[in-house]
Amino acid sequence: MSTHRTGGGPATIKLVVAFAAVYIVWGSTYLAIRFVVETLPPFVMAGARFVLAGSILYVWARMTGAARPERFHWRNAAMVGTLLLCGGNGGVVWAEQHVPSGLTALIVATVSLWIVLVDWLRPGGVKPTVKVIAGVFLGLAGVGILVGPSQFAGAQRVDPIGAGVLVFAACSWAIGSVLSRHVKLPSAGLLTTGMEMLCGGVSLLIFGSLMGDWGRLHLSQVSMKSIVSLGYLVVFGSLVGFTAYMWLLKHTEPARAATYAYVNPIVAVILGWLFAKEPLSWRTALAAAVIVTGVVFITRGSRRPAEKRGFPVEVVKPEEEEAQLSESGFMGDGSKLMATRR
Repeated sequence: MSTHRTGGGPATIKLVVAFAAVYIVWGSTYLAIRFVVETLPPFVMAGARFVLAGSILYVWARMTGAARPERFHWRNAAMVGTLLLCGGNGGVVWAEQHVPSGLTALIVATVSLWIVLVDWLRPGGVKPTVKVIAGVFLGLAGVGILVGPSQFAGAQRVDPIGAGVLVFAACSWAIGSVLSRHVKLPSAGLLTTGMEMLCGGVSLLIFGSLMGDWGRLHLSQVSMKSIVSLGYLVVFGSLVGFTAYMWLLKHTEPARAATYAYVNPIVAVILGWLFAKEPLSWRTALAAAVIVTGVVFITRGSRRPAEKRGFPVEVVKPEEEEAQLSESGFMGDGSKLMATRR
């Protein structure tokens, strides 16, 4: 799919700031989540966060001219948002009670391989290339390293239950990602993301209530670190990072913008080691190298011209491209409900 743009390129400083936002801010959300769940119940916390961020995005989109969504738009947004945020991000916030934030980011980075598998197995699915298949096996091997024998490479393995929940979360995110490409949603990307956040946030609050989160919420025991981290997730993770990514999609190639998927896990591992004293072992380093290499294989192997996949080539206006790019992409933040369509 070709895209025509007009006008000169953005200033270098703007590109640097935008990439810093998606690289560092989004990579830091895993550490922020860890700090939040230290004294706040995970599902209620995540639900409140996304209801607040989604409300801001929805109101802003409507105030800037987005059309009012139809009832079926809300139904589809509810399905996608529940899979992405309740199943996907909900699994992440729960697992971070048992799995270090850096290792969580590494396992979550395998979401791209689950998207490949779900997109392949669905009716009329797209068969992956050899390079993509190799990336899938590398990603699985990386997870295997993390949950392998207890003393492999001189380090303890990841909690297997926590790792299992993260794999489930990645699968839920992948299903929601593929579903979002095949259901009708509003053409305004900002509005769609706000609706998905709202619906996903409500589903998290409901699930948290069923799990007894409200009974574990003791305001007198909530630390200032958790409160500040929650505010950081809403403002910087959900709003600043999202805005920077959408700007990058308009002013640089989508493939360059998508490189955050390679960088975020490394940033999360380093920040977890620096600020949360999470162990940085040879096991972690080896798994990081294997998983990130697999993500690179999958991302680059998926870039095939549209005509070679049997789809017509069309010219897309910038405002239409923004809507097309408003999908799932990453779970640490949860606001990243977008990825380049293949």
